[in-house]
Amino acid sequence: MEQLLNYQNELSGKIALVTGGTKGAGKAIAARLKNAGATVIISARNEPENPDAALHFIPADLSKPEAAAEVAATILEKFGRLDILVNNLGSSETPGGGFAVLTNTDWEATIQANLLAPVRLDRAFLPQMLENKSGVIIHIASIQGKLPLYDSTLPYAAAKAGLINYSKGLSKEVSSKGVRVLTVSPGWIMTESSVRMIKRISESSNVSLDDAEKSVMNALGGIPYGRPAQPEEVAEFVGFLVSPRAGYLTGTEYVIDGGTIPTI
Repeated sequence: MEQLLNYQNELSGKIALVTGGTKGAGKAIAARLKNAGATVIISARNEPENPDAALHFIPADLSKPEAAAEVAATILEKFGRLDILVNNLGSSETPGGGFAVLTNTDWEATIQANLLAPVRLDRAFLPQMLENKSGVIIHIASIQGKLPLYDSTLPYAAAKAGLINYSKGLSKEVSSKGVRVLTVSPGWIMTESSVRMIKRISESSNVSLDDAEKSVMNALGGIPYGRPAQPEEVAEFVGFLVSPRAGYLTGTEYVIDGGTIPTI
């Protein structure tokens, strides 16, 4: 079936929510969708440092069970519907030292933010998507869902593995009803926090910034492409996935890692 697609303004008329949309990949995704013509809402615990008047900001700590319902109610009251949901929120604040130092609180907080927050938002927005027989849900997972780093991010890796599995199951339930569900699993992204981490490693180890960056890549087992991803590279792919050009894609996980994962 022939489709006429407007690549310059292909998301015109669409309403999109990007969680964790004030920093890093989330910020880049929000900008990418806005530039494609979508009305974009972003949510995060704290306001963006340099607010974009074209983005609608909703403060929310989505690791709290009640927050998803509050965000959904605000969006549906103001905009009437949601067409695109990008569950980008993710965090890992657990200490180093392996399994023995991780408390119940560490595990529960990480699972709330990385697995249950997307589940709750999906549940809040899916009824109107299913009623409209249209919608796209993107889950931003991580290569740690398949390549866990045990020393400090095991809860994060476990939560992202759960998210990948959940996303596949959800797609089987709702794809036949008009809602596409996809997973994007990035590797290391050079976000603002990554830049700060590189500087800390450089200063604490008395090595150059380049050597500090290489040490992180080595810890991941190497990145064959030779560098981490830029946030805009992840955003560009998400922009494609939510567009009409990707209309037949659903139920699939896409890895963006520069070749980091050593298996097919």
